[in-house]
Amino acid sequence: MQTWRLIQDGPQDGAWNMAVDRAVLAARAAGEAPPTLRLYSWHVPTVTLGRFQSLDDVDMQYCSKHGFDVVRRPTGGRGVLHDDEVTYSVTASLEDGMPRGVSASYRLLCGALAEAYSLLGVPAVLTGRARGEKAAGACYLHATHADLSLGAAKLSGSAQVWDHHAVLQHGSFVRTRDVEAESRVFKLGELGGKRLRAETATLESAPGGPPTTAAITSAICEAFEMSLQIELKPGVLSAAEIQAAESLRESFNRAE
Repeated sequence: MQTWRLIQDGPQDGAWNMAVDRAVLAARAAGEAPPTLRLYSWHVPTVTLGRFQSLDDVDMQYCSKHGFDVVRRPTGGRGVLHDDEVTYSVTASLEDGMPRGVSASYRLLCGALAEAYSLLGVPAVLTGRARGEKAAGACYLHATHADLSLGAAKLSGSAQVWDHHAVLQHGSFVRTRDVEAESRVFKLGELGGKRLRAETATLESAPGGPPTTAAITSAICEAFEMSLQIELKPGVLSAAEIQAAESLRESFNRAE
């Protein structure tokens, strides 16, 4: 059975979280780090923009007024407001059993995510067909085959980037969502909050309400071990990964 590194980080600022994910990917691509599952959170509510997304999609004045951080992800896709959630990132290579290609790797990893939701009492499934508003700046108003759904509502989105034969995929297990704040952040207009309530779901759908962060973390770890047939071993970033993240941090701190 293959052993993967498990990193559990406390709340961090947005640029650091993104820089660490990118540094771990580079280290795995170079064969200098093991396959890694990282679980983390955020110091303050943080908007992550897709790698090529326009800053015009975000109300920067609103974010500044309410103390929201705005950073750019190393992955593509649309904007996400991170707050009451557990964020995961997976970094692995073809040598670790990752299938080649975006679609196949999404199917494998999202299968593990669906199992984690199942352990939490939420019957998540891979989205059968793309739907929603393609032009929306908010990730949760557009669902693709890389996402999980609960009935007709989008539950979870993921984003990827490849570095040669290694892939980084990250996404969120959302406990609760402030739909009014998200609507304002992404300029969704007066009906934005209603649309988010109608078209999205969170772990509030779990039996008994949203599970604790500890319960979510436990479910993610158990699901990945079962689904990928791996053993997770607690670990930390190497000195080289920390140094690389520090050098990358400023590039993600500029949401330009």
